[in-house]
Amino acid sequence: MNPASFYSIHAHFYQPPREDPLTGVIPIEEGAAPYSNWNERIHAECYKPNAELGNFSHISFNIGATLLDWMAKHDAYIYNEILTQDRLNYDRFGVGNAIAQSYNHTILPLAGYQDKITQIYWGLAAFEHAFNRKPQGMWLPETAVDYDTLEVLAEFGIEFTILAPWQAESNHLDVSEPYRVQLSEGRQIIVFFYHPQLSAGISFDPSLTVNADQFVHTKLLTHLNPDKILKGDPQLLLLASDGELYGHHQPLRELFLARLVDGAGSLAGLVNMFPSLWLHKHPVRRSISVREFTSWSCHHGIKRWTGECDCTPSNGKWKFYLRSILNRLAVDLDQIFEKQVGQYIQDPWFLRRDYIHVMLGQRTLADLLAEHARRSLADDDVLRTQLLLESQKERQLMFTSCGWFFEDFQRIEPRNNVGYAAKAVHLARLATGIDLGSRLYPALNQIRSDRTGLRADTVFMSHAERLSTFLPDIPSFFQQ
Repeated sequence: MNPASFYSIHAHFYQPPREDPLTGVIPIEEGAAPYSNWNERIHAECYKPNAELGNFSHISFNIGATLLDWMAKHDAYIYNEILTQDRLNYDRFGVGNAIAQSYNHTILPLAGYQDKITQIYWGLAAFEHAFNRKPQGMWLPETAVDYDTLEVLAEFGIEFTILAPWQAESNHLDVSEPYRVQLSEGRQIIVFFYHPQLSAGISFDPSLTVNADQFVHTKLLTHLNPDKILKGDPQLLLLASDGELYGHHQPLRELFLARLVDGAGSLAGLVNMFPSLWLHKHPVRRSISVREFTSWSCHHGIKRWTGECDCTPSNGKWKFYLRSILNRLAVDLDQIFEKQVGQYIQDPWFLRRDYIHVMLGQRTLADLLAEHARRSLADDDVLRTQLLLESQKERQLMFTSCGWFFEDFQRIEPRNNVGYAAKAVHLARLATGIDLGSRLYPALNQIRSDRTGLRADTVFMSHAERLSTFLPDIPSFFQQ
């Protein structure tokens, strides 16, 4: 086999945040038995065995920041093992194989410009905090893309991202090499397009992932570009899937992956590779445009997260209502934040962006405010700002994409999004005395589960009542 033939496995590791929005504790999930919750079960079936097999050193991968934070708290050994496997590549090649992910798994084309900045910057900061290096690439949640998002990636120094082939504006796409996308003001970003048939095969056809050697000979080798083999041109077959495929969605597939990346491929004359290292060795030769408002898991663009589409064929109107309500709430929360914090902070959005360093424990709030404030702040101003920053953190969480991914409102993901909204409203009220909750109830009443009849206003009210019990009421000096 031509030595210029390469392959790469990219695994997107992520779990929706299952923690109770108030307590931060994941409730008992009966379906995850014999484990207490799905995080624990998926960790035991996927993250831990893949780390123990050394698979994280041989693949391209990203891990959602909220999942990585959970892992650090619940299994520090495996957390550090994953980081170490990336570090080995960085020390050897000067580039690592892990890439970053925007922070809260927000569908970025549906987010405003300031939210794009916050999500991408928070994701970069979380990555650098964990991996102790800057990332070359960033995974976009659901690979949902628009040019404004790519512009922000480029502004923050991200070199590449990974997209589905149908997100390319081309009828003659060659997925065996990356492309350059031209942006404004001379900026650019590189896009790797994953191989559609091979990626879908390993994701949805368990029969293909039984024998790694057979997979290489019957699938990988047969999808190489024969013209490039004749010319000796380098080519890269990139296969992308959810990382939970390897051991959770398909039991024992962590063993398939281990054999695939450390034995089966090399015996067939293929070279295992990851995108950062490919760019380190090979120039990008072509340019392309991308199709905006597209994703890898919805062939209707991004409708899955805005309303009704055939991806979830049951009544999807509740998704439209939830998106509309939370968008309106976000505008109200932002106006409060900007008006209140803008009295003593020159750029409230720059402050929100940098708040990730407080969230990560890298800085104190006092240090952050001393850097951003126009003047020395009184204690009540510091507390008000802290409450509004925490409100903004919950406001980011309430757009977690998982809340719209599935069919029914009864699931924990959309209920949690409503819970985050309730907490954002409560914290804003503590800071300012302004109650945004009362205007939400009539609209939330339109959202209900087809299976159980559970309504979103009921969920919101339940969280609001618990918050009033567990968090203090409005401090008296805010009412003066």
